[in-house]
Amino acid sequence: MLTDAEKKELLRIARNNLESAVKGTPKPESRVMSETLGQERGVFVTLKKQGDLRGCIGYIQPVKPLYIAVGEMAVSAGTGDPRFSPVGENELSDITIEISVLSPMKQIKDVEEIEVGRDGIYIVKDYYSGVLLPQVATEHDWDGERFIEETCLKAGLPPDAWQKGAQIYSFSADIFRETDG
Repeated sequence: MLTDAEKKELLRIARNNLESAVKGTPKPESRVMSETLGQERGVFVTLKKQGDLRGCIGYIQPVKPLYIAVGEMAVSAGTGDPRFSPVGENELSDITIEISVLSPMKQIKDVEEIEVGRDGIYIVKDYYSGVLLPQVATEHDWDGERFIEETCLKAGLPPDAWQKGAQIYSFSADIFRETDG
Protein backbone atom coordinates (compact mmCIF):
# COMPACT_ATOMS: atom_id res chain seq x y z
CA MET A 1 0.00 0.00 0.00
CA LEU A 2 1.31 3.43 -0.92
CA THR A 3 1.53 6.28 1.57
CA ASP A 4 -0.36 9.52 0.93
CA ALA A 5 2.96 11.24 0.17
CA GLU A 6 3.86 8.57 -2.40
CA LYS A 7 0.44 8.87 -4.05
CA LYS A 8 0.83 12.65 -4.21
CA GLU A 9 4.28 12.26 -5.76
CA LEU A 10 3.00 9.84 -8.42
CA LEU A 11 0.14 12.21 -9.28
CA ARG A 12 2.65 15.08 -9.53
CA ILE A 13 4.87 13.00 -11.84
CA ALA A 14 1.87 12.04 -14.01
CA ARG A 15 0.62 15.64 -14.25
CA ASN A 16 4.05 17.12 -15.02
CA ASN A 17 4.80 14.51 -17.70
CA LEU A 18 1.37 14.88 -19.32
CA GLU A 19 1.62 18.68 -19.39
CA SER A 20 5.15 18.70 -20.80
CA ALA A 21 4.17 16.24 -23.55
CA VAL A 22 1.05 18.18 -24.53
CA LYS A 23 2.81 21.57 -24.43
CA GLY A 24 5.95 20.27 -26.16
CA THR A 25 8.25 21.36 -23.33
CA PRO A 26 11.23 19.34 -22.05
CA LYS A 27 10.35 16.21 -20.09
CA PRO A 28 10.61 16.86 -16.35
CA GLU A 29 13.14 14.92 -14.32
CA SER A 30 11.72 12.42 -11.87
CA ARG A 31 13.60 10.92 -8.98
CA VAL A 32 12.84 8.12 -6.59
CA MET A 33 11.62 9.54 -3.29
CA SER A 34 11.07 6.14 -1.68
CA GLU A 35 12.01 2.52 -2.14
CA THR A 36 8.38 1.71 -2.97
CA LEU A 37 8.27 4.11 -5.94
CA GLY A 38 11.40 2.44 -7.32
CA GLN A 39 9.77 -1.00 -7.34
CA GLU A 40 8.54 -2.50 -10.58
CA ARG A 41 4.73 -2.64 -10.54
CA GLY A 42 1.92 -2.91 -13.04
CA VAL A 43 0.19 0.46 -13.33
CA PHE A 44 -2.48 2.23 -15.36
CA VAL A 45 -3.02 5.96 -15.75
CA THR A 46 -6.57 7.04 -16.54
CA LEU A 47 -7.47 10.52 -17.75
CA LYS A 48 -11.00 11.83 -17.27
CA LYS A 49 -12.48 15.04 -18.58
CA GLN A 50 -15.50 16.17 -16.59
CA GLY A 51 -16.02 12.58 -15.45
CA ASP A 52 -15.80 11.01 -18.91
CA LEU A 53 -12.96 8.75 -20.00
CA ARG A 54 -10.38 10.68 -22.04
CA GLY A 55 -7.55 8.12 -22.12
CA CYS A 56 -6.29 5.06 -20.26
CA ILE A 57 -3.02 3.23 -20.85
CA GLY A 58 -0.89 1.04 -18.64
CA TYR A 59 1.41 -1.84 -17.99
CA ILE A 60 -0.43 -4.98 -16.88
CA GLN A 61 2.85 -6.56 -15.75
CA PRO A 62 5.61 -4.96 -13.66
CA VAL A 63 8.22 -3.95 -16.24
CA LYS A 64 9.58 -0.61 -14.98
CA PRO A 65 10.03 1.23 -11.70
CA LEU A 66 6.69 2.70 -10.66
CA TYR A 67 7.74 6.35 -10.84
CA ILE A 68 9.01 5.89 -14.43
CA ALA A 69 6.01 3.83 -15.56
CA VAL A 70 3.56 6.44 -14.22
CA GLY A 71 5.25 9.25 -16.16
CA GLU A 72 5.30 7.22 -19.37
CA MET A 73 1.71 6.02 -19.04
CA ALA A 74 0.43 9.54 -18.34
CA VAL A 75 1.96 10.66 -21.63
CA SER A 76 0.64 7.59 -23.47
CA ALA A 77 -2.87 8.04 -22.05
CA GLY A 78 -2.89 11.67 -23.16
CA THR A 79 -1.28 11.30 -26.56
CA GLY A 80 -1.42 7.64 -27.61
CA ASP A 81 -4.75 6.07 -26.64
CA PRO A 82 -6.12 5.04 -30.06
CA ARG A 83 -9.70 5.52 -28.89
CA PHE A 84 -9.22 9.28 -28.54
CA SER A 85 -7.53 12.21 -30.23
CA PRO A 86 -4.51 13.55 -28.32
CA VAL A 87 -5.27 15.81 -25.36
CA GLY A 88 -4.96 19.46 -26.34
CA GLU A 89 -3.30 22.16 -24.27
CA ASN A 90 -6.70 23.85 -23.81
CA GLU A 91 -8.04 20.66 -22.13
CA LEU A 92 -5.33 20.24 -19.49
CA SER A 93 -7.18 22.16 -16.77
CA ASP A 94 -10.26 19.95 -17.29
CA ILE A 95 -8.33 16.66 -17.05
CA THR A 96 -8.34 14.67 -13.82
CA ILE A 97 -5.65 12.00 -13.44
CA GLU A 98 -6.38 8.65 -11.80
CA ILE A 99 -3.65 6.08 -11.11
CA SER A 100 -4.22 2.35 -10.51
CA VAL A 101 -1.20 0.53 -9.06
CA LEU A 102 -1.76 -3.19 -9.60
CA SER A 103 -1.16 -6.14 -7.31
CA PRO A 104 0.46 -9.29 -8.72
CA MET A 105 -1.84 -11.39 -10.96
CA LYS A 106 -3.62 -14.46 -9.58
CA GLN A 107 -4.99 -17.10 -11.97
CA ILE A 108 -8.61 -17.98 -11.27
CA LYS A 109 -10.75 -20.91 -12.38
CA ASP A 110 -14.26 -19.76 -11.52
CA VAL A 111 -16.15 -16.50 -11.99
CA GLU A 112 -17.28 -16.85 -8.36
CA GLU A 113 -13.70 -16.01 -7.30
CA ILE A 114 -14.12 -12.47 -8.68
CA GLU A 115 -15.15 -9.86 -6.15
CA VAL A 116 -16.66 -6.90 -7.98
CA GLY A 117 -15.23 -3.65 -6.66
CA ARG A 118 -12.02 -5.28 -5.46
CA ASP A 119 -10.78 -7.24 -8.49
CA GLY A 120 -9.77 -6.34 -12.00
CA ILE A 121 -9.67 -8.99 -14.73
CA TYR A 122 -7.04 -9.92 -17.29
CA ILE A 123 -8.02 -12.57 -19.85
CA VAL A 124 -5.82 -14.35 -22.38
CA LYS A 125 -6.87 -16.74 -25.15
CA ASP A 126 -4.79 -17.63 -28.18
CA TYR A 127 -3.37 -14.32 -29.44
CA TYR A 128 -5.99 -12.18 -27.73
CA SER A 129 -5.86 -10.48 -24.37
CA GLY A 130 -7.81 -7.80 -22.56
CA VAL A 131 -7.91 -6.12 -19.19
CA LEU A 132 -10.50 -4.17 -17.24
CA LEU A 133 -9.58 -2.36 -14.04
CA PRO A 134 -11.51 -3.00 -10.80
CA GLN A 135 -13.35 0.33 -10.90
CA VAL A 136 -14.91 -0.40 -14.32
CA ALA A 137 -17.36 -3.01 -12.99
CA THR A 138 -18.41 -0.73 -10.16
CA GLU A 139 -18.87 2.28 -12.47
CA HIS A 140 -21.17 0.21 -14.73
CA ASP A 141 -22.90 -1.74 -11.92
CA TRP A 142 -21.89 -5.12 -13.39
CA ASP A 143 -21.94 -8.46 -11.61
CA GLY A 144 -18.96 -10.84 -11.86
CA GLU A 145 -20.21 -12.69 -14.93
CA ARG A 146 -20.99 -9.50 -16.85
CA PHE A 147 -17.56 -8.13 -15.87
CA ILE A 148 -15.76 -11.15 -17.29
CA GLU A 149 -17.91 -11.09 -20.46
CA GLU A 150 -17.04 -7.43 -21.00
CA THR A 151 -13.35 -8.24 -20.48
CA CYS A 152 -13.65 -10.90 -23.20
CA LEU A 153 -15.21 -8.34 -25.55
CA LYS A 154 -12.42 -5.86 -24.75
CA ALA A 155 -9.95 -8.59 -25.80
CA GLY A 156 -11.75 -9.04 -29.12
CA LEU A 157 -13.19 -12.38 -28.04
CA PRO A 158 -16.80 -13.59 -27.86
CA PRO A 159 -18.36 -12.86 -24.46
CA ASP A 160 -18.39 -16.55 -23.50
CA ALA A 161 -14.70 -17.16 -24.33
CA TRP A 162 -13.92 -17.32 -20.60
CA GLN A 163 -15.82 -20.65 -20.52
CA LYS A 164 -13.86 -22.07 -23.47
CA GLY A 165 -10.22 -22.41 -22.49
CA ALA A 166 -9.23 -18.82 -21.78
CA GLN A 167 -6.81 -18.07 -18.97
CA ILE A 168 -8.34 -15.69 -16.44
CA TYR A 169 -6.39 -13.65 -13.93
CA SER A 170 -7.58 -11.32 -11.22
CA PHE A 171 -5.75 -8.51 -9.48
CA SER A 172 -6.51 -5.72 -7.08
CA ALA A 173 -5.40 -2.12 -7.41
CA ASP A 174 -4.52 0.80 -5.20
CA ILE A 175 -6.60 3.48 -6.96
CA PHE A 176 -6.23 7.19 -6.32
CA ARG A 177 -6.91 10.42 -8.19
CA GLU A 178 -6.05 14.10 -8.09
CA THR A 179 -9.29 15.01 -6.35
CA ASP A 180 -8.43 12.69 -3.41
CA GLY A 181 -6.38 15.39 -1.76
